[in-house]
Amino acid sequence: MSELAPRYSAAALLRARFDRHFWGPLWRRATPRDAYDVVVVGGGGHGLATAFHLARDHGLKRVAVVERKVIGYGNVGRNTTIVRSNYLLPDNFHFYEDSLRRYENLSQTLNFNVMYSSRGVVDLANSDDEMVMYARRGNAMRLAGIDAELLDRDGLRRFMPELDPSLPRRYPIVGGLLQRRGGTVRHDAVAWGYARAAAALGVDIIEECEVTGLSTAAGSATGVETSRGAIRAERVVFAVAGHTGAIGRMLGIPLPVETHLLQAMVTEPIKPLVSTVVSYMYGHAEVYMSQSDRGGLVMGGVLDGFPSYTREPLWHRLEEVVQGAVALFPQVAGLRILRHWAGTNDQTMDGSPLVGRLGYDNVFLNGGWCYGGFKAIPASGAACATLVATGQAPDLIRSFAPERFAAGRMLDEKGAGPFPLRQ
Repeated sequence: MSELAPRYSAAALLRARFDRHFWGPLWRRATPRDAYDVVVVGGGGHGLATAFHLARDHGLKRVAVVERKVIGYGNVGRNTTIVRSNYLLPDNFHFYEDSLRRYENLSQTLNFNVMYSSRGVVDLANSDDEMVMYARRGNAMRLAGIDAELLDRDGLRRFMPELDPSLPRRYPIVGGLLQRRGGTVRHDAVAWGYARAAAALGVDIIEECEVTGLSTAAGSATGVETSRGAIRAERVVFAVAGHTGAIGRMLGIPLPVETHLLQAMVTEPIKPLVSTVVSYMYGHAEVYMSQSDRGGLVMGGVLDGFPSYTREPLWHRLEEVVQGAVALFPQVAGLRILRHWAGTNDQTMDGSPLVGRLGYDNVFLNGGWCYGGFKAIPASGAACATLVATGQAPDLIRSFAPERFAAGRMLDEKGAGPFPLRQ
C-alpha cells in the first residue's frame, strides 16, 4: 500500500459501508445556467463521454449534460456489460477496436476503476458453414491487426473447460471464434466514472431536467426548452439511447430508426463457472452469457421483434434465453432467476449507428446504436466531441452519418456482432 494512501481498520470500513457521509458525492448536482457552449441532452454513457471529451480534449469551458432522470438510470445501467470488436466490416471493426482499446485504459483515463475484465468473447458455431463465416470474419479482423482465433472443438475444450462441446444438442457445437481481449466492464462504473471526470473538468451535470423542445432562430438552434426553463446553447447534442426516434419526431425530422426491447436477466450467485463471455445460436434464438463479479450468470438474447418503449420484461423471452443457457450448460438448470429486465434499443435499417448533424448546422445526433451501444461509449464520446467542437467528422465515424441512407451507402452488419453475417 502506498504511504500516501489512507489506512482504515476493518471495523472502520465496515461502519463506512452504512455511513452515507463517509462516501462523498462523485459529482456536483448542478442547476442550469442561462447559457452554455454545448448542451448535451442525455446523461447516459454516450452523452457523458461526449461531454468529458469536449472539456478535456477541446477545452470547452461551458458544457452541460441534461438528464431527464438520474445518471445511470437508462441503458448505460441496463445492459449485459460486454465489450468487443469482433465485427466483419472495416467501418465497424475499426470503430469498435478503437473503443475496446480505450476501454482497456479507461480506469487510468478517468482515475476510476471501471473493472475491465479481458476474459474473452467466444461466438460458438453450430455447423461447418458457420465456421467458414467465422473464419471470414476472423481473417478480416486479423488483417486489420485485431486479435481473433478460430477454435475447433478441442480448442474450445482447452479455452472453456466448463463447456463440453461433444454433448448431444439439437444444435451442435463444432467450434467458435474467440477474441481474447473482449470481455466485460462494470456498466454503472462507466457512468459514474465519466460523470465524475466530466464534473471535475467543469461540466455541469443537471439531473431531473427533461428537454421538451429545441429553440431556433434564423435557421439555427439557440438552445433547448426544459422542464426547468429555457437553456441557451451555441450547440446541442442529442444522445438519448433508445429514444432517438422520439427526438426525430420532436424536431419533425424522420429518422430510419425504431425502438425495440432487449431482454436480459441474472441468476442467483454461484461459485465461478463461466470463465468467458459466450454466445450460442440455437435455431432462430440466441443466448449470450457471462458471470458477474458477484457470481450471478448474466444472460441476454435477441430483440423482442416489435417496437416498444415499455421496458416490460416478457415471460416467453425469459424462457427462450433460459432454454439456451441450459442447453449450453446443463449444470445451471436448477438456478433461480433473481432479476429480469428490458432495455430500450435503437434499431436502424442497416443495424449501424447515426452520428452526425441533425437538421441544423449546430445540432448533432449520437444515437441509433442497435446492439453496439455500451461497447461503443469511449470511441463514440471522443469522436462525437471532435465533430461537435470542430465541425468535421473524424474518419472513424464518417460512415455513420445519417445521410448515408439517402445516398444508399448502407453499413449492413445487422447490428449484431455475435451473429455471423449471413449473405
